[in-house]
Amino acid sequence: MDNERLQPPPLSLLDRYKGQGFTALYTTTVTVSGGEAAHGRASGIARSDDGNLILDLRLPAALGGPGSGTNPEQLFAAGYAACFHGALSLLAKRAKIDMTHATVSVEVSFGRDPVDGGYALIAEIRIRMPGVARHDAEELVRNTERLCPYAKMAREGIHSVVSVID
Repeated sequence: MDNERLQPPPLSLLDRYKGQGFTALYTTTVTVSGGEAAHGRASGIARSDDGNLILDLRLPAALGGPGSGTNPEQLFAAGYAACFHGALSLLAKRAKIDMTHATVSVEVSFGRDPVDGGYALIAEIRIRMPGVARHDAEELVRNTERLCPYAKMAREGIHSVVSVID
């Protein structure tokens, strides 16, 4: 398997779903423990159920921490950028547009929310598509915003169930 060349997913992922309810295609679980400070954000350890993700979480220096590890905003930005890039690439492939040098950068800001006095996130997505005509690039991005689950979540929210388990 290590000798196999990595391939993008099939264009069939762009086929419209006609089912009655949500159908999971992939599910993962990441568990965070508190670490030394007993605080997931300040000293946590994030582990995926398959063992492919093991990260030390640290409070960024801007928030008074050491900044010597990954933080939730970086993880969210990475997931958003990867998902958006993947959806953009699929749509471009279907349109026969070369995306070899395309990049997606997501800037996530954590800050105070004037609406409720708590906290909020703001995301800015910047897409570079060298060699792609502006009109084609803008159309691809508009269509990607409708396809990418992260963009959809940012726009419409996410179904979330919070529960306490034994």
